Amino acid sequence: MTFQEQILQGIPSELPAKKAYPKDANRAPKRKDILTVEEKQLAIRNALRYFPAEWHAELAPEFAQELLDFGRIYMYRFKPEYKMYARPIEEYPAKSQQAAGIMLMMQNNLDPAVAQHPEELITYGGNGAVFQNWAQYLLCMKYLATMTDEQTLHMYSGHPMGLFPSSKGAPRVIVTNGMVIPNYSKPDHWEKFNALGVSQYGQMTAGSFMYIGPQGIVHGTTITVMNAFRKILKKGETPSGKIFLTAGLGGMSGAQPKAGNISGCITIAAEVNPKAATKRHEQGWVDVLVDNMDDLVKRVKQAQANSEVVSIAYIGNVVDVWERFDQEEIFIHVGSDQTSLHIPWTGGYYPVDVSFEESNRLIREEPEVFKEKVQESLRRHAAAVNNHTAKGTYFFDYGNAFLLEASRAGADIMAENGIDFRYKSYVQDILGPMCFDYGFGPFRWVCTSGKPEDLDMTDEIAMNVLQEIMESSPEEIQLQMQDNITWIKDAKKNKMVVGSQARILYADAEGRAKIAEAFNNAIAEGKIGPVVLGRDHHDVSGTDSPFRETSNIYDGSKFTADMAIHNVIGDSFRGATWVSIHNGGGVGWGEVINGGFGMLLDGTPEADARLKNMLFYDVNNGIARRSWARNEEAMFAIKREMDRRPDLKVTLPNLVEDSLLKDLF
Repeated sequence: MTFQEQILQGIPSELPAKKAYPKDANRAPKRKDILTVEEKQLAIRNALRYFPAEWHAELAPEFAQELLDFGRIYMYRFKPEYKMYARPIEEYPAKSQQAAGIMLMMQNNLDPAVAQHPEELITYGGNGAVFQNWAQYLLCMKYLATMTDEQTLHMYSGHPMGLFPSSKGAPRVIVTNGMVIPNYSKPDHWEKFNALGVSQYGQMTAGSFMYIGPQGIVHGTTITVMNAFRKILKKGETPSGKIFLTAGLGGMSGAQPKAGNISGCITIAAEVNPKAATKRHEQGWVDVLVDNMDDLVKRVKQAQANSEVVSIAYIGNVVDVWERFDQEEIFIHVGSDQTSLHIPWTGGYYPVDVSFEESNRLIREEPEVFKEKVQESLRRHAAAVNNHTAKGTYFFDYGNAFLLEASRAGADIMAENGIDFRYKSYVQDILGPMCFDYGFGPFRWVCTSGKPEDLDMTDEIAMNVLQEIMESSPEEIQLQMQDNITWIKDAKKNKMVVGSQARILYADAEGRAKIAEAFNNAIAEGKIGPVVLGRDHHDVSGTDSPFRETSNIYDGSKFTADMAIHNVIGDSFRGATWVSIHNGGGVGWGEVINGGFGMLLDGTPEADARLKNMLFYDVNNGIARRSWARNEEAMFAIKREMDRRPDLKVTLPNLVEDSLLKDLF
C-alpha cells in the first residue's frame, strides 16, 4: 500500500503481525505499576474497544504484557510501516489543506530525529505525548485525511473523539490533554489515568503538535543569557570576554554553550558525565573540552585577556569551579545552573568530591547515602555562589529547582524575610519583565514545502520586517528587537533545523502579525509554499504557571488559570487552525495550565484576516492580564497597543500609595 492508502485506511481491516521492538530504540521509562487487578482489566477493556471483537482474544494477552512490561499499553503492533517525518504538504491525502498541515506537524513531532521516545509516541520530557497509543494515531490521521473545511476533529488526550459539523471559521482540531478534575491532579493520578488509557501528559508543544526540536531551546536560552548580561552591563558594553558559568550538558541544558556563543560571551558549562560533554563537543555545540581544573583556569584567563567569545565544557563538578574561581579571583559576571534538580536523587544532580561512577553506584545501592551527599554538595554549591554574588556576580535560578532543593538541604539560600529565595528565577527577573510583559515571546513557523530555500526566504522576510519595525519602535523595546534581528540573521549559520524546515524568534503582537502578513503575501505570489504558524506555550499569554511563566505576577493571582483558558477559547474563534489546552508542562502535572495554537497560511485573503485578528489577541490577552497585575512594563505595552488599535479597550489598574496601607490592620 502507498503512504496515502495507509493513511486513508486508518485501523487496518486485517490484523497486522506482531512487531518486535527495535533493539537500538531510545525507550521511554517504565511507568509505575499503580493499577489494581480490576483496574488493569479495565485498561485492557479500554484498549480493546478500538478493535473488532474477533481480534480481542489475540490482542488481550499482548496488551496485558505491554502493561506489565511498560506500565502502559502502546499497541506497538499497529505502528505503521512507513517512515515518520514531516512530508511536503501536498503528499498528504486530504480534502482540507488545513488538515494536511496538521498531519504534517503531527508527523514532525513523531519523527525519530525530533522525538525523544518515538516508539511510544513521546516527543520530549520523558512523558510529553502526541498520542497514548498507535490506534489513536491511525484513527486521527484518517479523520484528518477525510474531513472537510466545515468539520472539526475533537481530541481528548490523544483520543480522536470524532468529526463534528462546524464551519469554515472554526478550528479544524480542538485538543485537550490531561484536563482532569483539580482534586485528581496529583502525579499519581496521571500515572493511573494514563495507564487506564483515559488521559495523557501533553507537556507543552508535544501534545499540541508544535515542537520543532532543539532550536526553540537554544533561542530561549540565548534570549535569557543576552538579557542576563544586559541587566549588569553598562550601556554600550558587550558580553565578549565576560563569563557565564553554569552546569549541565544534557538534553535541555546542552543548549547553553551554543546560546552563550550566540550571545557573545565566555561560557563555561560543567558536566560530570564525560559522555555527555564529549557528545556536545563532537556535535559542535561546545568549542573546547577540558578535563582538569588547572587547564580550565588557564584557558579561561586566556579567553578573558583576549576578550574571546568561546564555550568551554569542563568535565567535572560545577561546585569545584565556583570554589576554585573564588580562590583564583576570577570574576563571574553571570551564573546559573541547569542540572535536573527536579529529580535530585536519581541522577539529576551529582555531588562534589564523589566520582561519577561512585555516584551511580550509590544511587543503586545506597540511596540514602547518595541523598546525604547531594544535600551536602548543595550547601557547598550555594555557599560558593554566595561568595561570588557578594563580589557582584549576577545569579539566577533557571527553573530547574536549584533554589528549592538547596533550601530543603539547609543551604543559606533564603531572603531576609525567610519566605522568598535570595535569588530570583529567570522568568521573574529576565523573561517576565524584559520580554513577556512587553509582549515578546517565542513565535515560530514551519515551511510545509519542506524546502530549505523556502525557509531562507522566510528568514529574509522576517528580518526585513523586524528591521522596518525597529526604525519606529520606542526605546523600551529596541534591544529586544535587535536581539531577534541578530538571531534571524545568523539562524542558518547556526544550523538549528532538525526535522521540519522551521524557525523561531521572539516578537510582539505587531511583529508577529506583520511577519505573518508578509509570509501570506509571499505564498499568494507563489514565492513560497504554505506556512504553519505557532508558538511555544512558554509565552506571554498561553501559560499560567506560578513558579515559571507567571512567576512575576505579584497581585496574588499567579495560581489562577483564567489567562490560559481565555487564550485557547479566544484564539479558537479568531481564526486558529487548531488550538490546545493542557494540564501539566515542564514544571509538572497539576502545577500549570498551558495552551497553544497552530495556523496554516495559504495565501488567501481569509488567511490574512485570520492572522491579524488572532495573533493580536493571542499576545494582548497576556499583556492585559500582566498590566492588571500592575507590572510596569505591561502597563506601558498595553497602553501602546490601545494607541495602535483604538478598538482595543483594556481595564487599567489604579496604583495605590504604600503609605495608605501601613496602619490599616
